Amino acid sequence: MSAVAQAIPAQTIPRPTPGITVTTQLAGQSGLLPAGALGLLVSLHRAVEPERQKRLAARELRQAHFDQGGAPDFRSDTRDIREGDWTVAPIPAALQDRRVEITGPTDPKMVINALNSGAKVFMADFEDSTSPTWRNVLAGQQTMRAAVRGDLDFTAPAANGKPAKHYTLRPFDEQAVLIVRPRGWHLDEKHVLVDGQPIAGGLFDAAVFAFHNARTLMDNDRGPYFYLPKLQSMEEAALWETALSHIEGMLCLPHGQIKVTVLIETLPAVFEMDEILHALRERIVGLNCGRWDYIFSYLKTFRRHADKVLPERGQVTMTQPFLKAYSELLIKTCHRRGAHAMGGMAAQIPINHDAAANEQAMARVRADKLREVTAGHDGTWVAHPALIPVARAIFDEHMPTPNQHQVLRRDVQVSGEELIAPCSGTVTRTGFENNVEVCVRYLAAWLDGNGCVPIHNLMEDAATAEISRSQIWQWLHAGSQHLDDGTAIDIALLESTLRALPARLGDTSALPGSGRITQAIGLLDQLSRAEELADFLTLPAYRQID
Repeated sequence: MSAVAQAIPAQTIPRPTPGITVTTQLAGQSGLLPAGALGLLVSLHRAVEPERQKRLAARELRQAHFDQGGAPDFRSDTRDIREGDWTVAPIPAALQDRRVEITGPTDPKMVINALNSGAKVFMADFEDSTSPTWRNVLAGQQTMRAAVRGDLDFTAPAANGKPAKHYTLRPFDEQAVLIVRPRGWHLDEKHVLVDGQPIAGGLFDAAVFAFHNARTLMDNDRGPYFYLPKLQSMEEAALWETALSHIEGMLCLPHGQIKVTVLIETLPAVFEMDEILHALRERIVGLNCGRWDYIFSYLKTFRRHADKVLPERGQVTMTQPFLKAYSELLIKTCHRRGAHAMGGMAAQIPINHDAAANEQAMARVRADKLREVTAGHDGTWVAHPALIPVARAIFDEHMPTPNQHQVLRRDVQVSGEELIAPCSGTVTRTGFENNVEVCVRYLAAWLDGNGCVPIHNLMEDAATAEISRSQIWQWLHAGSQHLDDGTAIDIALLESTLRALPARLGDTSALPGSGRITQAIGLLDQLSRAEELADFLTLPAYRQID
């Protein structure tokens, strides 16, 4: 039994009830899901699930409004919150300086390398960079528990002429601060049923992590800390407040001990940043520009608006006016409330075989991080350890203080129209084909259990794949769209591109998920032809794993 479980009075956590069923059994599972953990899950599900379903239904109503020509806007019923003079709770010492954060999945090698990387923070991701097979979910929790204990290690076997390599953690005070990202409200954990219903994946992730690690983290002034994804409203933030307060009560933690950072990665949420901060004001420490999901959300929100079709992904950069407005409004909002304003992800990975191409990629990273730090961001994200010194050098030069809360950006005046204004650009044949390739290759890997995939020198996860997938659908269904050479973007173009893809990929034996390429092509074809844009790629794909 973990140290946390030993520290919890027996009467605090109910015994598991006949209402909970774990549908799949794997080795080591009982150690991760003892009676106390199952009891916590039952209690938490019953406290949160009815409201979660209401929030998901509210999403559907909101999207229906957008499909009928509506658009997000600032709420009139929360004006007092936006105009009020209030701040969030003080930020813990461990989170005062977050100038460079690295993110990645929860496998042992990634976790060790990330914690040892020299970044200020490592976000261990149970969401967009993890394929949620039951084995992956449990293995991720085992890895988290070992990392928090400090005894995580990993040996990579000898391969391709390279000797075996052993990985261990550096001393605790040399490690990045650990923050865990649970799954979003829309995702179920189908392997755990409470009262016959699947538990929310995010509740499972957060509760099991806290059950095993909260006391150790608290004793070391390290949390527990979470990144909360894909919120659309203050009510969804308030639901997380309910859930985390419930966990704290069940685990005998002080109220507000669990701290959170919220990703602003949906278009509706950018209109409710003050409200989200207010709903979580006793535990929130910042907001993050989740740029890739934000672009995906823009596409989904305006999926039926022919006047808001975006150009190909490579042209939708943070210098585009609607993304610049989003970033700067986030900075202004956070600093007014005493919270961090975190920048977005640099998805580039080193190009070791081409020095010139690698330097071009690193120059793009430097320009992006310079834009962020001079705008007033308090930190940034990278996807690969090699980018940490690149990003850190920029922030060290321009941010000598731990953060930039003193940069209030009173000059920023952003209207609702600016936040939803589309950007101009084109769709090239190469851009269309790249979207198809990224979707298929990522889906194949995801279906095979890998949620973080390098493709064309970028680290792709579910968010970037969603951009590609939703763009394909919108180009096919919103008005009459054409490539820049005049070719109609229609089902015939999709069919020919899908048919040509296997030959374009060539020998796929070395690609992640190579055995799932045909399955992935079929799923993308089905989703692209459908009359309705699926809310999330991972929902139909989840039915095809385990």
